[in-house]
Amino acid sequence: MVLVLGVSMGSSGARAVLTHSDQPHLPPIDRCHIRAAAGASPVEPVLTAVRRMYSAARRRDEYITGTAVTCQNRYQAELVGEALGTGRVTLVDEALAQARYLRFTEKLPAAGSVTLFDLGSSGVTLTQLDCRTDTVLAGTFCTGVGGDAYDELLCEWLDGAGVFTDEAAAGRYREALSSARVVTAADPDTAERAVITRSDLAELCADTVREAAGLVQRVAEQTEITPDALALLGGCTRNAALCARVGDLLEIPLICDSEPEYVSARGALLFAAERPAAGIRTAHIRAGGQVVPLAPPTVGRRKVYAAAAVTIGLGATVAGLLTAQNGTAAPARNNYVPTDVLDAPPEP
Repeated sequence: MVLVLGVSMGSSGARAVLTHSDQPHLPPIDRCHIRAAAGASPVEPVLTAVRRMYSAARRRDEYITGTAVTCQNRYQAELVGEALGTGRVTLVDEALAQARYLRFTEKLPAAGSVTLFDLGSSGVTLTQLDCRTDTVLAGTFCTGVGGDAYDELLCEWLDGAGVFTDEAAAGRYREALSSARVVTAADPDTAERAVITRSDLAELCADTVREAAGLVQRVAEQTEITPDALALLGGCTRNAALCARVGDLLEIPLICDSEPEYVSARGALLFAAERPAAGIRTAHIRAGGQVVPLAPPTVGRRKVYAAAAVTIGLGATVAGLLTAQNGTAAPARNNYVPTDVLDAPPEP
C-alpha cells in the first residue's frame, strides 16, 4: 500500500499523521504528538515524529512515498530543511495546509475570505485569506492568548480555591475539559479538591477571548474585507464554551473540525500525496507586511552544544530513513515563503 506522512511543527512540539494517500480525512494508520523539551531545538520533535512514523510503516511492511512538514515561519522551515534536506521533504506554509484540508473536507467557503484562528500553546495566530486563490490578505500573532496563558490563569484560580499545583498539572486539567464537562483537581500535598467546569474555564479566559476577538476585527479592518467565516484551529479550540464565546463576540459563522489540533498535519498529507519534495509558498497581495522570524531561545552555551549534537545525530538518522525509502534525491533549494506577520494596530 502507498502511505504518506504529514507533520505539523509548532512551538509546543510536533504532530504527525500517517495514512494512505487517498484517505487523508479518515482515521489514520498511526499518529503521534511529540512535545518539545525545554531547552531543546524546536526541530527535534519533528525529527522524532518522522522517525516514529517511518518505524510504524516499516513494521507494517509498507512504503511511504511522500513526507510533508508544515512550518509557521521561515526560521522553522530553515531548521527542517537543514536537518532533513529540502529534496527529501515538502515544506508547506501552515496556513496553506490548513486551508487545503478545510477545502478538502468541504468546510471552507467557495468564495469570499476566511480567517484562520489558530489557538496554540504560545498564542493565537490569525491569518485572513482569500478562499478562491489561497492568497493571504493579512495576518498577525498575539502572545498572551493561548494554552500557556490559560494554564497560568487556571493555576492561579486553583490556588485561590486552596488547590496548589503547577502549570503543567493545570494544563492537564484544561486538556481534560476538552472531552469532559467537569474535572476534579486535587492538591498532591493536602488532598484538597476543587471542581472545574468548562464554563469556569470560559469565564476565567473571558478577557483574553475578548482580546482575541478584537484582534480578528482589527485584521479585518486592515484588509477592509469582512471574513465570511472563522476557522477555529489548534488544540485550545477543543473547549466548546470558549469557541461559542468567540462566535458570539464576532457574530460570524464558525468552522470547526473534530480534531482541530491535527488540521495542519492532515493538510500536509494532501501535499505529500500530490507534490515532489519542494518548498510550497503562499501568495501575498497585501503590501507592507513585516516578516517577524522566530528568534531562537536564549540558553547557556553548554545547552546549545548539547542540543545541537542531539539534533544533528537525530537528523542524520531520519534523513537516512528518508533516503532509504525515497531514493537519493538531490537537495532542492528551500524556496519556502512564510505567511506575512503584520503588527496589529495599537489599542485606541
